[in-house]
Amino acid sequence: MSYSMYHCTDNDFSLKQILFENRKVGDVGADCLLSVDGTDFRTRWINVNFWSYKFKKCGFRYEVALCIKTGWICWLNGPYAPGIWNDQMIFGDALAYELEEGERVEADDGYEPHAPQYVKCPKCIANDPERESMQQKVRSRHETVNKRFKQWKILREEYRHNIEDHGSVFRAVAVLTQLAIEKGEPLYEVDYE
Repeated sequence: MSYSMYHCTDNDFSLKQILFENRKVGDVGADCLLSVDGTDFRTRWINVNFWSYKFKKCGFRYEVALCIKTGWICWLNGPYAPGIWNDQMIFGDALAYELEEGERVEADDGYEPHAPQYVKCPKCIANDPERESMQQKVRSRHETVNKRFKQWKILREEYRHNIEDHGSVFRAVAVLTQLAIEKGEPLYEVDYE
């Protein structure tokens, strides 16, 4: 059984709501337009490669990136096997190559190997409480989206359906989450400079 890695592109007919170019909406010239994080979802036992240390069960890992200015979902990538792929490896597999020259993302310390060229993370800043607070707000808002995904029972509980369909299920939930963000359930705003 194979699991293909997949990220959303502007040509994907099923994901016209999640567009990478939307990261530029509201851009005022910042070098970071996206926040990025990995999120895991439980599934039935597959093999040790799919073991997720986040919840001590098998699962799938996805990479999600949000526009810092709008909170819109602009990038999805996965599924990946969490026992093999950590967040920084997934980032280096695709998203790092999609960024424009000089563009970086906000991320947690799990992405430190890609700093400072592609990533701003807490370990990268030199004791600047104001900047740390700003970055923490961006990362916290990102966790809000991960939580919204898990409000859907099919992603909150152990996935017991055909595991080859998990990517499609995740993308459907992501599109519905993005529509909710755009149409009346926006994320809280963050000031970012």
